[in-house]
Amino acid sequence: MQLYKNHTLELYNSLSGKKETFTPIHEGTIGMYVCGPTVYSNVHLGNVRTFMSFDMIFRYLQHLGYKVRYVRNITDAGHLTDDGNVENDRFVKQSRLEKLEPMEVVQKYTVDFHKVLDTFNFLPPTIEPTATGHILEQIELTQKLIDKGFAYESNGSVYFDVLEYNKRGMNYGELSNRNIEELFAQTRDLDGQNEKKNPQDFALWKNASPAHIMRWNSPWGEGFPGWHLECTAMSTKYLGETFDIHGGGMDLKFPHHECEVAQGKACNGHSPVNYWLHANMLTMNGQRMSKSTGNYILPMELINGDNTFFEKAFHPNVVRFCFMQAHYRSVLDISNEAMVASEKGLQRLLEALEVAKLLSPSTSSSLDISAWKKSCYDAMNDDFNTPILIANLFEGIRFINLVNDKKETLTAEDIATLTETISTFIFEILGIKDEKATSNNSEKLEGVVKMLIGMRNEARANKNFALSDQIRDELLALNIQLKDGKDGTSFIL
Repeated sequence: MQLYKNHTLELYNSLSGKKETFTPIHEGTIGMYVCGPTVYSNVHLGNVRTFMSFDMIFRYLQHLGYKVRYVRNITDAGHLTDDGNVENDRFVKQSRLEKLEPMEVVQKYTVDFHKVLDTFNFLPPTIEPTATGHILEQIELTQKLIDKGFAYESNGSVYFDVLEYNKRGMNYGELSNRNIEELFAQTRDLDGQNEKKNPQDFALWKNASPAHIMRWNSPWGEGFPGWHLECTAMSTKYLGETFDIHGGGMDLKFPHHECEVAQGKACNGHSPVNYWLHANMLTMNGQRMSKSTGNYILPMELINGDNTFFEKAFHPNVVRFCFMQAHYRSVLDISNEAMVASEKGLQRLLEALEVAKLLSPSTSSSLDISAWKKSCYDAMNDDFNTPILIANLFEGIRFINLVNDKKETLTAEDIATLTETISTFIFEILGIKDEKATSNNSEKLEGVVKMLIGMRNEARANKNFALSDQIRDELLALNIQLKDGKDGTSFIL
């Protein structure tokens, strides 16, 4: 259904600093790029909050009927937090710490990232490209910037010329609202600055020292790409020179996203992105989460209860519901009290849906369900305002309880609309996993497997071993393993 034709979506654009009416480049389709994880360590809870925000946005855009190409990259090379000492490369440092090859580190933490996101019921992106898989595109992009006079080679490294960019009428600092003179004044004295024409120039390609492990051949010698370059290369390849939405954490606005704007404009002569969306940070017990201070918890520790901050373990659905109760652009603070309250609130919503199945319809409605449903969509159309949406869902619960107590009436059609709308927003858009449906599907699957085991036993009794083996092998192909024992045949899903 093309619901988007009946909905006007307002997005807060970080580039303009205000809400704007969303108009996609091509009607009915959206290109969205979100900066993904740097896979040198376990994904932390703040990252999960950011990616969950864009998972919710992805879900809602799809619900409205848009065909969304959602690209979320994996940074598996070249993540320098500054352009100085190349030994600060996080992959190199972690590989030495763990005594692993860099790509072993990458694989280990990429698997962890996907496992955590699956636990929280994330939808996978449409495309998940890696930096190492796009070295050629990054080299080509660097050469293009050199040819256009926006970049220069120095001692085997290549830097983007920020001053030249501004001289040509463009504005480095426009996304983060920074003044270039102030940026020059605030520049730290870093190793490698003597290679640069200007202190704010940033690396497109870095020359690899003899001891540097991750390295590729390039026209400028062996080296590795700068951190900012990969996103421009991959977003351009999969979404075009200009695409609809670019998302990421607030901490990436400068310098990472600022550099992306500059690279895109310098290469193609126009802005690479129409709408920049930034998710805010996560705090715990009113303080910034940090390993150094000890105010820190991994996602799985919150779920399994293996921590000293929370009184018990919390289901992934509860964590997700808690996160959705704050607007994605607001700071979210989690605490034991907040998690307990979220658990109770989610339980109220799910219990009300069960009550709704037992409601007795009337010939007329005393409640305006159409207006209530519109308020739910109005909240989401206002820059994905999930806190207001959730408040409206609780209003829907109030309606269910009033009708159940015979204080209000609803027709069968309005009861269906009410329950369907609540279910859609809870499970499809907020991304709460429908455990009841999952349980029902599991029971059905077990019933089908038991039926096939019975057919296999009958085939074996009739010495039809070809059919018996076919049933066993086809179940195994579906990752369902049969085990024959003295007590009969069992199975493992």
